[in-house]
Amino acid sequence: MPKLPGIPHKRAIKAFKKAGFRILREGKHTTMSDERRIITIPRANPINAYTMGGIIKDAGLTIEEFKRML
Repeated sequence: MPKLPGIPHKRAIKAFKKAGFRILREGKHTTMSDERRIITIPRANPINAYTMGGIIKDAGLTIEEFKRML
């Protein structure tokens, strides 16, 4: 499914911030929102590629759009 390797959670958070998401809550997972969608990012290094693909899909982005934000 995903066409990207696993990436660190901090790098994923920075990319989602560029996409307009903001942090709502941090703990074992980081919860972010763009006022329409809520996504949850696990604090794993690296985040599994399949998990990351699902999060990107939930955020309403394509993998290519997400890669450009990295």
